[in-house]
Amino acid sequence: MSLMQRVERAQQRSQAIAAAEAAAVEAAAAAANGPGPAEAAELPKSSSATTGIPVMGGGPAADVAPAAMVPVMEPQSAPLLPRTPAREAMLLDIRHRLVAEVITAFDTLLDAEATDVRAKVEAIVDRTIGQNGYAVTRDERTRLVDELADDVTGFGPLEPLLNDETITEVMVNGPSHVYIERAGKIERVNSAFLNNEHVLRIIDRIITPMGRRIDEMSPRVDARLPDGSRVNAIVEPLSLVGPVITVRKFSQTPYTVDDLIRFGTATPEMFEFLRVCIEARLNLFVSGGTGSGKTTTLNVLSSFIPNDERIVTIEDAAELQLRQDHVITLESRPPNLEGEGEITIRQLLKNAMHMRPDRIIVGECRSGEALDMLQAMTTGHDGSLSTGHANTPKDMLRRLETMVLMTGYQLPLRAIREQMASAVDLIVHTSRLKDGSRRIVNITEVYGIEDDEILTQDIFAFEQTGVRDGKIEGMLAPTGVRPTFMDQFRKAGITLPPGDYGIPAEDKAKPTRISSTKGRWGAGDSSDGPVAPILPLGYGKAVKAGGMVYISAIGPVDPDSGQVVGSTIKAQARQCLANLKGKLESSGTSIDKVVWANWSLRDATEFDLFNEEWVKVFPGDGPVGQSTMMTPLQRRAGFRLSIGVIAEA
Repeated sequence: MSLMQRVERAQQRSQAIAAAEAAAVEAAAAAANGPGPAEAAELPKSSSATTGIPVMGGGPAADVAPAAMVPVMEPQSAPLLPRTPAREAMLLDIRHRLVAEVITAFDTLLDAEATDVRAKVEAIVDRTIGQNGYAVTRDERTRLVDELADDVTGFGPLEPLLNDETITEVMVNGPSHVYIERAGKIERVNSAFLNNEHVLRIIDRIITPMGRRIDEMSPRVDARLPDGSRVNAIVEPLSLVGPVITVRKFSQTPYTVDDLIRFGTATPEMFEFLRVCIEARLNLFVSGGTGSGKTTTLNVLSSFIPNDERIVTIEDAAELQLRQDHVITLESRPPNLEGEGEITIRQLLKNAMHMRPDRIIVGECRSGEALDMLQAMTTGHDGSLSTGHANTPKDMLRRLETMVLMTGYQLPLRAIREQMASAVDLIVHTSRLKDGSRRIVNITEVYGIEDDEILTQDIFAFEQTGVRDGKIEGMLAPTGVRPTFMDQFRKAGITLPPGDYGIPAEDKAKPTRISSTKGRWGAGDSSDGPVAPILPLGYGKAVKAGGMVYISAIGPVDPDSGQVVGSTIKAQARQCLANLKGKLESSGTSIDKVVWANWSLRDATEFDLFNEEWVKVFPGDGPVGQSTMMTPLQRRAGFRLSIGVIAEA
């Protein structure tokens, strides 16, 4: 049914509504022992100097011509009109008539200033009420003017909700059901649209400035409001309840670390720890469920990036509000009416590689762009950041794995996981707790890969200490695990405070675990002198006894850097054999004196590949040999092979 048809039908109902309204007013007055209709007619009323419209309890003339006013009743002594179904029907009828009038005058209103728009809307409201003989209160008239002005210059019924700073989310489920989220709790509000067409007009007003569209061919869209708030809209035929709008509001003034500390998201010490992680250029993912505060947390963490770095941000709808000077903001683009012209986040990521960024920030990884993000993190863009939906840090890794597979490339699962373990250093997991508060509940390190499983360990975890007045109490606390990236702070020249945020001190008897997948870190010098090899593993140990030299656990480690060399069995075999030769010579013997050998393979099916390198060093009749099981420590270090031998002295 068209808008004009609705207006005509409303006109046909107006006489019946007016009669019902009069009866309702008379009944209410009689119930309150107030004056009857005759006496009520003698009560003073205010009237507009321009239209003479009767307005119960005071009227618009105060804004138009105060000198022409007749003395009015005090608002508290005016008869209160009950909000009966008949009255609601009358107000709805007025709204329909007003919308028709506004549509007729829309071109004129569109060219007017905001103050002029309100004056013209007031004139339309007064004229419509006067022509139809409606009796409305001052509050009802003001509400009608506000609603119509918002329709013309703003976002209609959404406008007061968007202006309320206590509201964090607005949800429109069709024209008659509007919900908000306040303090983490969802509640329904007394706001409504006239009909589906009214909702669609507001959606169009939001997305048109961004060059986006929504219709039956493209029934969903992501957009943003001028203040950066994120908007999602979905319409028929996908939505069966009418047009649906979801607005994730963002503060016009970006939240700071102090704000999040005041909200209880994390402690000052934890944000200080995350700051040094950002400065040390650790690659970081922020994970969490829907509405858990991922984007807000990412925005705050981004503020820790030094101001002298070039940052490229990539998002579907630009939400991040970075304060650094050198920031390039990229936004994806949906296809046009012909289905062409789409620019995806993947394409923007590839383009960003040619823009000489120091860091890349992707607002959210949802699909194949995860592969490009991982590659960026391992190709000279250390310190990059992104977010993803997940229930736990380990779920975030599983989702990343799935997203990489969504590219369609037939990549081995082992290769994907090695790439992930190499790229991602830290996962900051956020959660919305039962009391509605948003907290950082895990800071988790990704430190290697073992048996095709990515290894993680919680550095800090949220500990709940109780519940007071319905609010969950607790804080992030150290788990007693020392992360493997502590040396990166020293290399970056970062001095940690006494106590290292509660992280236990290094135990020389228990070397920190690390995987070869973090080879991008390398080794370097620090103010404390040369950095020792990361692991005293793979160098082998030589013992002379009974005219023989016994050498054990030669691994594929670069003697200079302490890093595992090669990711394939053949590359590691060549390094192991080179290390073995050097160890034998330094022990007073040589490779041709070897009489017995032992090799440990991570994967027994790789023996043939290993043997191709072995026979190059031991052609013909080689030494007697056997295979044994690889130790867990060697697996964690990323070894695919280690060798031990017995040789004549």
